[in-house]
This record gives sequence, C-alpha cells and structure tokens, in this order.
Amino acid sequence: METLSPPIITSTLSIPYSNSSVLRRSHGLSSLILRKQRSPAANLSLISSRSSFARASAVEHGKSSASIDLSDPNWKRKYEREFEERFSIPHITDVFPDAEAIRSTFCLKMRSPTEEFVGGYPSDEEWHGYINNNDRVLLKVIRYSSPTSAGAECIDSDCSWVEQWIHRAGPREKIYFRPEQVKAAIITCGGLCPGLNDVIRHIVITLEIYGVKNIVGIPFGYKGFSDKDLTEMPLSRKVVQNIHLSGGSLLGVSRGGPSVSEIVDSMEERGINMLFVLGGNGTHAGANAIHNECRKRKMKVAVVGVPKTIDNDILHMDKTFGFDTAVEEAQRAINSAYIEAHSAYHGIGIVKLMGRNSGFIAMQASLASGQVDICLIPEVPFNIHGPNGVLKHLKYLIETKGSAVICVAEGAGQNLLEKTNAKDASGNTILGDFGVHIQQETKKYFKEVSMPVDVKYIDPTYMIRAVRANASDGILCTVLGQNAVHGAFAGYSGITVGIINTHYAYLPIPEVIAYPKSVDPNSRMWHRCLTSTGQPDFI
Repeated sequence: METLSPPIITSTLSIPYSNSSVLRRSHGLSSLILRKQRSPAANLSLISSRSSFARASAVEHGKSSASIDLSDPNWKRKYEREFEERFSIPHITDVFPDAEAIRSTFCLKMRSPTEEFVGGYPSDEEWHGYINNNDRVLLKVIRYSSPTSAGAECIDSDCSWVEQWIHRAGPREKIYFRPEQVKAAIITCGGLCPGLNDVIRHIVITLEIYGVKNIVGIPFGYKGFSDKDLTEMPLSRKVVQNIHLSGGSLLGVSRGGPSVSEIVDSMEERGINMLFVLGGNGTHAGANAIHNECRKRKMKVAVVGVPKTIDNDILHMDKTFGFDTAVEEAQRAINSAYIEAHSAYHGIGIVKLMGRNSGFIAMQASLASGQVDICLIPEVPFNIHGPNGVLKHLKYLIETKGSAVICVAEGAGQNLLEKTNAKDASGNTILGDFGVHIQQETKKYFKEVSMPVDVKYIDPTYMIRAVRANASDGILCTVLGQNAVHGAFAGYSGITVGIINTHYAYLPIPEVIAYPKSVDPNSRMWHRCLTSTGQPDFI
C-alpha cells in the first residue's frame, strides 16, 4: 500500500521520468498499426472527462514537450514513434555496446546445473521455448467506437484505433551475464503483502536453474544496505523450499532507507550485479533511481522490479500479486459483518478495507460477496449527510430490509475528515480513519432520528496482509519471479514485470509509476458493483 510521492529513497537524483536521464535503445519494435474509425457524433469534451484523453495522450506523464497536436495530419505516426520510445526497455548494451551475448544457460533438460562450466554451458539448442526479442503484447484490447462508451480511453474524438505494443516477458536465447559471475540480491520493501515469499522462492529457484550460486537476501528493504547490524542472508533452493507456505516475508520489510548513492556504494562493495526489488510505486521509484545511478557509474548491473501492492494500483497491469488473496480474505470480513448485521435487530455492519488511493479491493470484494449494500471508494465522491447522503439511504435500508452492510476503502471520504500533516516513513500522508468516522456518524444520526440500531465495525487490514497467497496469487507470483530472472539475464534493467491482458510483459519502470492506477467511475466494473449493491449516487 504505497504511493509514489515522495519516493522512499531520499536523493538528489531526479526520480520523475525524463528522456534524457536514461539511455534507451529500441530492440526491433515494428511500426504500429493504426486504423481510423468512423467519427461518432460526440463532443471532444467527453473524451477529457474522467481523464480518458489525458491518459491516452502523450501529455499524461508530465511530458508537456511531447504533447500531440491532433490537427497535424501526421499525428498518428508521431504518436506511434513516441509510444515506441516510451515503452522501449533499457538494455545493458545501451551503456556497454560491446557486451558479450552468450547462449542461454536456462536449460530445462538439465535441471541440476553442473558444479563447473568447464565443458561449456548446458543448453536446449533444439528447444523452441525461448522468447524472441521482437515478440510483443498488446496493451489495449478493446476497440472503442465512441468516447461515450463505458470506460472509453480515446486519443482523439474519432476514437482512432491504435495498436500499442509492449515487450513480451520470458527467457531469451542469448544472455548477457555469466552465471558463475553473478551475485544476485533480493529485497522486499513497504508493507506486507500475500505472495512475497512465493516470489522470493521462484526468483531463487530460477536463478539456480541458470546456474547462479551466489544469491543473497537483503534484510528489511533498502534499510539493509546501510544498517551495519543487518547482514545479508544466503539463499538457496534448500532455504526457500517451503517459505511459500507462510505469509509475510522471509527477508522482512521496512519503509524508507538510505540515499541512492549509499545503496549503489553498498552494491559495489558487495559485488551485487543483479538486484530484484519487490515493492509498490515508491519502491519502484527507488529501483529506477538505483538503475540510473548504476548507469551513471558505468556499472554492469541489472535492476528488475516485481510490482507488489495489495491495492492493485500499478498502471497498465491486470492485477498485482496479493490482490486476489486480499479480495478473498476481505469477503470473510464482509460475511462476518453480514451475519452480525442480519442477526441483530436493525443491525448495521461496517467493514473497512485497504485502498489508500484506489478502491479496487472494496469494489471487487463487494461485487464478489453479494452482501454489501453500500460501497464507498476514494474515486467516487459522496456525502454522508443531507437528503442524498449515505445515512439517509442507510435509514431506508433499515426500514425496508431490517439490516445493512457498508464496505469502505481506507482512502474514501478523506475530504470529510480533519486534515493531518503527519507522514509515515515512506513520506505517505497518514490518512484519517474514515471507518471509525462513519461508524460514529451512523450511531449519532440514528440516535437523532430515534431509531435503535446495532452497529458492528470490522477492520481486517493486518489480518489480510499477513496471510499466505491463495492459488491464483501463487501462480501469478511464480511466473512473475521466473520472468524477473529471465529479464535480468536477457540484459534488461530498469524494468518491471507484470501481467497485461493475461500475458506477461516487461515495462520500463517510469511508465508504471507515473501515477497510481485508480477505479474509473465510468468503468463497467464499477457499474457492475453498483448493480450488485443497488446504491444510488450520494451527491
């Protein structure tokens, strides 16, 4: 549950995306295909509602100098070129053009790497399981015909079709690191999340299949690079074999940390040339700064991120690991609230779930449970009091149904609470407790209208974060961990791995940390949630 601003690493290094900060090289992305749809009878102003135009245009990441002039007859080709440039992923050869590429040691025929590589590297020469560097995954799969379509993301008023391609993840036939020369390090940052141990486990297992024997864990996030009392933990398949059976993180987690320069100094001193960073937006901002500093110092290091946020607020990705488990566990809390409310006279159950900037967990858990009457998320404004307020509708539910269940995301209703300047170690503003607030307001309101109610409040936050990953997240973590290693050996750095339209892909870190992903109030999923709860607009 991290936010991007400010990043967890304090440094004079510039974190925001800049073309000049990173040397980039395209690895064979072919021209994009764009098709123009017949113009719908729609006003362009509709596109800009709910940030559809802002997110689809090149201005979206603060790159004002690269804005697209839609009156230019060649704007599509310019958009294609810019998209290709933005989503090209940094490679070792950008800084070391003469870097040697060797045949991959990722060999599924020989799962027990040899002690020495005297006789050469094991390989699957006839295996057709490698990914070609020109393989791509389609970023957007819905072809909208009108800006007024639910959830539409259009570039122009005609909703012209643009095929936006990003790099497919997986093992490459050529690698840029010799396994016997690799010292790989893994860190977990931020808060706990189901699946951390699963990712750690499969990073270690995959590294060993490549032939790496020097694998360490850095304890307690970025802090482990500077705290002399914290020593790195040797990792092997034997060490990690059963860690996925437990929640939490084998390596421990923490927020904050030393400067980027101190971290890279420590990496140089320890001889680390592969760094796998598990964390959210803030942690990834730090990973990108480390990547840039390594390039600045001409260090042959691969820095690869694995997005970890229980809130599911990472851009472009279908979901992040831990999210499915969080939704599943949240349903248990909702079911308990329902039973309490349904069993009491005029019972009201209130459940507060995670979701600092985005309401994905609250929305999906409400939709899955079928027991929620009111779902409140940060993206959708609402009033508690007044003729159209939450409490008025709650009174209607008690009168007609006899009980009600409310599900709120932790970031909802912050405009209704007293502002605080307090921040946590990551620099995130400490939120007011809206769950407690609406509980108190509910009791006060029903006392004023002389209607007896029995209010039960449940906050399962830390119970949800600490559980082990469910089957769905276990699979996701396995594939993310494997692909992180494949990306590092392929020579990519400053990248993260994620699932895009059910396929796995590599993305440049700046593109996924530009801002947190949030629920679109005009999306079909939110509409489905409203259909399930039956709630009105509370404005």
